[in-house]
Amino acid sequence: MSTTVTETVTSPTVDIKEKYSYDKLNAYTHPPETEADLPWSELVTLDLEDYGRPGGKERLAKQLEHAVHHVGFFYVKNFGIPHEEVDRQFTLAKNFFQLPVSEKENAADYNGWRRPGRRIMSKGIDNVEIFNFPKFTPEFAGKYNYPDLLNAHMSEIEKFQRELHANIVLPLLRLFAIILELPDEEYLVKQHTFDEKSEDHSRYMIYHPRTEQEWADANYGKGGGHTDLGTVTLLFRQPVAGLQILGEDGNWTWVSAQPGTVTVNLADTISHLTGGWLKSSVHRVVAPPEDQRSFERTGLLYFARPHNKTVLTPITDSPVLQKAGVHPRFDREVTMEEFVRAKQTMQLNPDIAAKRWAESKDGTVELLAGFRDKKYKE
Repeated sequence: MSTTVTETVTSPTVDIKEKYSYDKLNAYTHPPETEADLPWSELVTLDLEDYGRPGGKERLAKQLEHAVHHVGFFYVKNFGIPHEEVDRQFTLAKNFFQLPVSEKENAADYNGWRRPGRRIMSKGIDNVEIFNFPKFTPEFAGKYNYPDLLNAHMSEIEKFQRELHANIVLPLLRLFAIILELPDEEYLVKQHTFDEKSEDHSRYMIYHPRTEQEWADANYGKGGGHTDLGTVTLLFRQPVAGLQILGEDGNWTWVSAQPGTVTVNLADTISHLTGGWLKSSVHRVVAPPEDQRSFERTGLLYFARPHNKTVLTPITDSPVLQKAGVHPRFDREVTMEEFVRAKQTMQLNPDIAAKRWAESKDGTVELLAGFRDKKYKE
């Protein structure tokens, strides 16, 4: 179950391609897995190889129903992207973060490079460095000045992003439609077409090692519980433990690195579109176990979102949602574009966010049109 993708970006010059060919880059290798005895999450693994077989979608939807309603996290495997292609993306991420600051600096808003130390966390600052690639669509063409390392491989980066959307995101949206018993299996797909304007993006991400004192100052990352703001987030296997899920029982469990899988979590938008029936998972990244704290934790992610014009009211054609009696989460019609801007105002302006949380009397802050964000148990 794979999709052929057409590349559209301009080819780099021969000199750039030669200078940054993979045989000249520092190859990425996964750090060793932890030997710590941790409370691991028990997550469903969907085998997307079954998707195209007779009755396969229905079997996968049945397997997925509990996870998307109660957990918000699961794994997928056999998604049609060769292991070598994934490894090359990790190698590009590793080499990008090793570039001098002068090459990484970028006139960016949400996309492009974001240096570590932007957010205050307890008494410390964050150790996270990020590079976001917007969707490869006309509205973003030429907007960002990428370093030569990335320009040399941009056609491959685009191909990878489009494959993630076609091979994982769209099949999952059809499974969600089946679970919701929608009369049109393509209902959610039509709100997530790649070429329509939306804020999907792929990401290279790195958590830099900290000293024990720095981890203590940052409360070991325990205050970072959050939900993502889109439809689904895809996270490629990363052996350095740190990702935790808040369960319905109020306990945090660790997400393990399963070979050959992508970890998927549901996010706010798909929850808004179902009145909360599909669960936007609460998660955080905490200090790794002691035997992994000296390693960098490199992330390779894709964030899928609906079209900017999508109105975030519960789907009316779902018998499942009708039976559950779900209600809108906003007190007026809110578009995806409005919700993204409101959420990013909090994410990208730590002073504004800190002030609003400090003024909160009940541990929640109104984000937009009556919908309130909240802080989660440490």
